[in-house]
Amino acid sequence: MAVEFDPNTPNAARMYDYYLGGKDNFPVDRAAAEQVLRHVPEIPLGIRENRAFLQRAVRFLAEQGIRQFLDIGAGLPTQRNVHQVVAEIDPEARTVYVDNDPQVLVHARALLQDSPQVLVVEGDLRRPSAIMDHPEVRAHLNFDEPIAVLLLAIIHFIPDSDDPTGVIAEIRNRLAPGSHMVLSHVAIDERPEAAPEVEGVYRSASAQFVARMSSEIEPFFDGLDVVPPGIVNLHEWRPDSPVLAPPLEKVKSYFLCGVGRIN
Repeated sequence: MAVEFDPNTPNAARMYDYYLGGKDNFPVDRAAAEQVLRHVPEIPLGIRENRAFLQRAVRFLAEQGIRQFLDIGAGLPTQRNVHQVVAEIDPEARTVYVDNDPQVLVHARALLQDSPQVLVVEGDLRRPSAIMDHPEVRAHLNFDEPIAVLLLAIIHFIPDSDDPTGVIAEIRNRLAPGSHMVLSHVAIDERPEAAPEVEGVYRSASAQFVARMSSEIEPFFDGLDVVPPGIVNLHEWRPDSPVLAPPLEKVKSYFLCGVGRIN
């Protein structure tokens, strides 16, 4: 289900771009994002940490020998995208970016048209079979070999009525042993009182944000062999420098992430 281009409706991808300090957004996106920031001002920090986690996770998987990456809900291209991180280890590694937003697709195809190892396709996470069976995806990736599937900051836009657990399981069951899944998801443990306001803003946007507690997010990793350090906050996942954390009982989840292996 493609998202219709509408400059008068806040767009989740363009709001994400605004949080990152990008320029691919419209006044309506900035206005909606500013409403969200009034309730959760630390969102830009969380998003920057999400990008940093993505890069660390991709580098880790490439170092483990993974040479195929499927990024679903890729969003607008920014600095150090998946294929760029992987290319530092193996320039022949293959990447597929999937999104259902026409603006994302236009930008990504324009940026990556001269990159033979990279493919950009339209697809909707809520219909995983259509992605996994897409003829171009099947031609670009070898599903008999390990693939890393990236679901970064996308599951929190999938309502329970669309069965996110089932969606993740369907993807997992289609992957070869040795494949990995990388997930990140906003958690509202630290500030649950802000959740209704944030959900309200996104209700008028291109994708609806679903507020979940960490206890509701952890089951998304069921069926995966989660690699150390487990399901943790973004900054705690294999940081490039030591993390000075408060005592464990004072640490609250706000943006959970993890990497799981398929055996």
